Amino acid sequence: MRPTQGGTLGVLSGWITRLRDSPVPFLLPALAINVAIILIPGLLTIAMAFFEWDGASTPSFVGLDNFRTIFADPVFFSALFNNIKWTVIFLTIPIAMGLGAGSLLLVAKRGRTFFQVVYFLPVIIATVVVARVWQGMIYNPESGIVGWLKLYGINLADPLTHPPTALYAVASVDLWHWWGFLAVIFFAAFRQVDAAQIEAAVIDGASFFQLLRYVLIPAIRPTITLMMIMTIIWSFLAFDFVYVLTQGGPAYASEVLSTLSYRYAFYNYTMGPAAAVALVISFFGLIATFFYVRIQQREGNQ
Repeated sequence: MRPTQGGTLGVLSGWITRLRDSPVPFLLPALAINVAIILIPGLLTIAMAFFEWDGASTPSFVGLDNFRTIFADPVFFSALFNNIKWTVIFLTIPIAMGLGAGSLLLVAKRGRTFFQVVYFLPVIIATVVVARVWQGMIYNPESGIVGWLKLYGINLADPLTHPPTALYAVASVDLWHWWGFLAVIFFAAFRQVDAAQIEAAVIDGASFFQLLRYVLIPAIRPTITLMMIMTIIWSFLAFDFVYVLTQGGPAYASEVLSTLSYRYAFYNYTMGPAAAVALVISFFGLIATFFYVRIQQREGNQ
């Protein structure tokens, strides 16, 4: 027995009503984008780590050979160690600078907006532009500040061309580009601290550093933790400044995992080892994410 037209319209109307009240239509666009841009490429990268492929021929399954290849490469461990040094640098210097600048913005009475703009300005400048400016106007031994210092008897070589200093020179550029963002983030977190706590500490005679240590920093600990976790993840994804300034040189002194993966893929045309290095990078990101989730759960239980 066929349903009547009214019954069919009623069923369709009920489906439309349920769909309208459901969160599914709002989730589908974001879900589709994440599946297309993140999930599918991620799964292909995982699969490629177990295949041999030069980008043109038919991929062939090789099991764990790609991981044996990268673990047998001394440059891999040099790049991994450089990433660890990069992470240590960015977990200390820019976070300390951001906390200091954010606290100064909190107590500043005038010019607060101006300094926020100044601090945040490097973040919105393209990384390639920042890298070329530092390379040409600061590190250049002929026309940069390094060359200008020679006029006063201070003979410095281009730090980008010397293995002992190359990684730190590149990190300095990224530090300048990054710390202002942390300062603005920490300042915004400081402003959410209960004013009564700050006033009570001031009335009790707390100095600025005591206020910062015992009131402000403990109050924004979740924000600091999040920024530290994100710093670890971003440190293992460092690529643009290293590639533009040194391309991992000289003599692999500034090579990091991301530039090594790029070298495997687009210099050597070995996609398997490149994917294997990418999985190592993701592994460290997963470890950082795991600890962040555990910390959040612990704070939620408290």
